[in-house]
Amino acid sequence: MFTGIIETLGTVTHLEKDGGNLHLSISSSLSSELKVDQSVAHNGVCLTVVKIQDDQYTVTAVEETLLKTTLNGLKEGEPINLERAMILGSRLDGHIVQGHVDTTAVCSRVEEKDGSWYFTFTYDLQPHHITIEKGSITVDGVSLTVVNSEKNSFSVAIIPYTYENTRFKQYSKGSRVNLEFDVIGKYVAKLVANSQ
Repeated sequence: MFTGIIETLGTVTHLEKDGGNLHLSISSSLSSELKVDQSVAHNGVCLTVVKIQDDQYTVTAVEETLLKTTLNGLKEGEPINLERAMILGSRLDGHIVQGHVDTTAVCSRVEEKDGSWYFTFTYDLQPHHITIEKGSITVDGVSLTVVNSEKNSFSVAIIPYTYENTRFKQYSKGSRVNLEFDVIGKYVAKLVANSQ
């Protein structure tokens, strides 16, 4: 489980295909604090650390993950949002995030507003892909509050700290991101669908 509060930006240092899998090597200030078998969210995708060497560590994404996320589009040298799993008993500063990406979305608009930014994202409409006004959404692992909730799109307001310390400063119209919808909303949608 994660909170959607990004701890740091890492850098993708090496990508290696292995059958249907992809090994990602990441350089990060967190590397020395990690251990093999630990879960880390990468742009919102929960992956297991399989190797650590100096300031780099390696995780493996299986084919299923590559088909449903943006990880297969990463390039060496690219920044990546990182968050370690939450510690039970600490403050939950974001919201409950599983690290299980539901779908990808495309940035359809970026608007600067007097010191902050509004990003609008569009996604394929599915019954369990829902947002609500002032509800929670995770974009590339970042816990955010939904504004302008529409049928298959939503916007988020980004403060300067988030803009500077996550991948948001790299996004422009057409950028693809990973989405994880609110877990409670997904369960409610499923219950409603099953009761009809």
